[in-house]
Amino acid sequence: MAEQVFPTKGNLMSSRKALRLAALGYDLLDRKRNILIRELMSLADKAKELKGSVEQTYIEAYSALQLANISLGLVTPYAKCVPVENGLSISTRSVMGVELPSVTLEPRPLKVTYGFAQTTSQLDRAFIAFDKVKKTTAELAEVENGIYRLAAAVRKVQRRANALKNIIIPRNEEIVKYISDSLEEKEREEFSRLKVIKAAKLKKA
Repeated sequence: MAEQVFPTKGNLMSSRKALRLAALGYDLLDRKRNILIRELMSLADKAKELKGSVEQTYIEAYSALQLANISLGLVTPYAKCVPVENGLSISTRSVMGVELPSVTLEPRPLKVTYGFAQTTSQLDRAFIAFDKVKKTTAELAEVENGIYRLAAAVRKVQRRANALKNIIIPRNEEIVKYISDSLEEKEREEFSRLKVIKAAKLKKA
């Protein structure tokens, strides 16, 4: 036994309590891990769907941009007319103590901020396509960040559960067994000693 434990009833009660707490802690961590894994798998499925949608959206947007560049030369002057997006807000929701981000884009009507006199429909298509890119990217960022945080939390919970299962619980079980065996041995010795004393007294009487 790595640590010296005196075989007393008080230590036995303390060790049994520590063992119960360790077993309860493992059970709670196991439940937490399962809940986090379910949430992680749900987000992973969502991310898989979103990635396909985002890739297709980017392909369409850059294709539209290429056509706009071909028809107008460079679209940089018109791009500068598009206002910077400032309607993005981030909040959090808690899943078993893990803070997951919730990304929200304030819904606004799509408003063209450049003139039509010297532009073409190709630029309009690129403008609409990149507005869609903005929305899908925000949604994907929320999901992927949530996956990263959940994966880190699952690893942390797994390490703690493994420590309880493979180190702390077996050590406490060993201590409880050692103390119980030692106390039983002392009781047997005391019982035998008392029998000898009683026999000696009866013989003397």
